Amino acid sequence: MYIYQEFIMATRFENEKKFNHWIDHEDGTRTYWFDVQGKAGWFARYVKKVSKEEITFSFHQEIYDDSGILVERHEKYPIDKGHQQLKDEL
Repeated sequence: MYIYQEFIMATRFENEKKFNHWIDHEDGTRTYWFDVQGKAGWFARYVKKVSKEEITFSFHQEIYDDSGILVERHEKYPIDKGHQQLKDEL
């Protein structure tokens, strides 16, 4: 387990440029994400959650199989917890 000492904060403009999808929540926070297609039909989704001041409080990677089912999650920030498999068949 690794605890990040620093995490570079981006502006809203930079986040919107990098992450092509986002949801505005009622409390002013935002969830950003973008997908990266894999070679075998799987894809990775990178999800960033920020405060209303655009301060990152969570960042993780999700892995989806070729059926679109979430099979693995990797929390990277605030604490890197490694990959967590969510499907027994892997």
